[in-house]
Amino acid sequence: MKKLLIEFRDFIMTGNVIDLSVAVILATAVGAVISNFTNGIMMPIVGHFTGGVDFSDLKIILDDAVIGAGGEVVKPENAIMYGKWINVLIDLTIVGFILFLIVKLNSRVKEIAKKKQEDAPAEPEAPAAPSQEDLLAEIRDELKKMNEK
Repeated sequence: MKKLLIEFRDFIMTGNVIDLSVAVILATAVGAVISNFTNGIMMPIVGHFTGGVDFSDLKIILDDAVIGAGGEVVKPENAIMYGKWINVLIDLTIVGFILFLIVKLNSRVKEIAKKKQEDAPAEPEAPAAPSQEDLLAEIRDELKKMNEK
């Protein structure tokens, strides 16, 4: 059991799992922001230009609600809520567009960084080390000088 827990800990702590977790949490937060943007800003603007239509209220009623003598709902209304589906499609379009912009920006930044790296002057190469023959020739010459003195 202890070995299993250690293996699980090692698996969870790998970079890919943590990256995926961060991505899912961030995506959830971005989705909430975009949904609120769509419902609170975009849909009122669209509603203004469509004569005050609130898409979330659009529906096709299949069966009307049945209300009892005391005012309680005996049978709820059965309807196709296509207006909510339109809101979800608008959400999806906005999310897709924002993700497109993020990916495009990321690609552009990588392209600029790659170009800067390519344009940067290359580091000068270190001078080549002398060969064994050169070293032996230097030693021979030094020995000749020493013997002549």
